[in-house]
Amino acid sequence: MADARNQTGVSEFILLGFSDHPQVQLILFVAFASAYAAALLGNVSIITVICSQPGLHTPMYFFLVNLSLLDIGCVTSTVPQMLTNLLAQKKAISFQGCLAQMYFFSAFLATELLLLTEYILLAVMSYDRYVAICFPLHYGTIMSRKICILLVICSWIGGFLAVFIPTAMKSGLPFCGPNIINHFFCDSAPLLHLACSDIRLIELVDFLVSASVALGTLLPTVVSYLCILATIMKIPSTKGRIKAFSTCSSHFTIITIGYGTSMFIYVRPSQDHFMSLNKVASLMTTVVTPMLNPFIFSLRNQQVKEALRDSIAKCFPLQRTPGCDLRIVLKNIFD
Repeated sequence: MADARNQTGVSEFILLGFSDHPQVQLILFVAFASAYAAALLGNVSIITVICSQPGLHTPMYFFLVNLSLLDIGCVTSTVPQMLTNLLAQKKAISFQGCLAQMYFFSAFLATELLLLTEYILLAVMSYDRYVAICFPLHYGTIMSRKICILLVICSWIGGFLAVFIPTAMKSGLPFCGPNIINHFFCDSAPLLHLACSDIRLIELVDFLVSASVALGTLLPTVVSYLCILATIMKIPSTKGRIKAFSTCSSHFTIITIGYGTSMFIYVRPSQDHFMSLNKVASLMTTVVTPMLNPFIFSLRNQQVKEALRDSIAKCFPLQRTPGCDLRIVLKNIFD
């Protein structure tokens, strides 16, 4: 990246956030801190359970571990700074810190389809489900350990590399004031519109990249699910069809939320007139989705629920007395 100190007269930016009223800020702090803690606890728990249970060492859960890592990276790149600003008198972030936050948010979440590693990975997961349902006898060969690792590595590298060039272009822009960003973190669009130079080329690059990634991940996902749907409809038993639909429902839920929100925020030629709406919609990708993913993907999955119950029971053993079996208590809670 270009040396930011020689390219700008602005040394820091002010993040407006959602409100400057002290009582509202306190309520928001408690809410976002709770959501952040839930996201971390949920995703770390899923990673720990899957890694510690040999029965869950399958392609689907391997992708799920990487999804949880991406959720942790996404929420950690934005929420701690937001929480700090909610308690601070001066809601500032340095120029270099702003660029770093924008880069890592864009790399982990890949700017919600504008370079979104998480949904490239989810598109790979849809391929995983397609193979499992449509070609069950060849599943072990097609989704081998080597192929799974290669797909995940390509997703991570592709997301980080795709974000680098647009971020480098933005780091070379001159910023001579004002320095107030109408957002709760350093997102691309509000930062671009503070530059005191022509930003049309960078806006075009952002749009083309986001549109390319959106089509590149959405199209294979749609095709895969059409194949899955066609296969499910051929299953003779109603119970079998319901079980197959349940296998894919959580992934479909995340796709609907993620693609809908991301396309609204990023896949537009210019975003200058929607900054306030973008700020609210961004909560879905920065806070809500990372918090809900562990529940959507895991607590609706019987294997993960059983593994989680066993792990908790091992960590907190209780003396077995009549009516006091921790596994039974946990089963009642989760079921």
